[in-house]
Amino acid sequence: GAGGDEAATKRDPLTAFAVSLTDRARRGQLDPLIGRLDEVQRTLEILCRRRKNNPVFVGDAGVGKTALAEGLASRLLEDDVPPRLRGAEVFSLDTAALLAGTRFRGDFEERFKAVVGALSGRPNPILFIDEVHSTVGAGATTGGTMDLATLIKPVLVAGELRVIGSTTFDEFKQIERDRGLARRLQRV
Repeated sequence: GAGGDEAATKRDPLTAFAVSLTDRARRGQLDPLIGRLDEVQRTLEILCRRRKNNPVFVGDAGVGKTALAEGLASRLLEDDVPPRLRGAEVFSLDTAALLAGTRFRGDFEERFKAVVGALSGRPNPILFIDEVHSTVGAGATTGGTMDLATLIKPVLVAGELRVIGSTTFDEFKQIERDRGLARRLQRV
């Protein structure tokens, strides 16, 4: 029941609502990324910037945007990563788990903030949000306006956590309408 979910949030929100792509790469559980080195390099450059350092992979469904995030996680384990990204870990947000069983206004917000809190305790965290466009409206309960997109903005503004998103061309246009969000995201 809901008690189990709350216990999971308090115990370790990262285990409950995210997957460490870095750990999976370290254990050899990710497929090698082939022919996408330019995009990975561009992503590394964006992540090293001071501003607009949150890359968004934009492309049609099935072109391998998630594979890019996995390839990045593998690449970050190599010796020749830029100094700013040494020790960086990529965590993939499990939006479905984050939403599952949220019945009350504030449940979703509390879970997301717990994930961000747990990540900010890590040395160099990067949060990957697949289908980032689905965050608009995600978690907003009846009468609630706190969707994931709204919750992400202050995190991006504070700059304590870098976020990578993936989305389609059409959906990216929707994101660009939100000036505050668009200012902090860089299309790859």
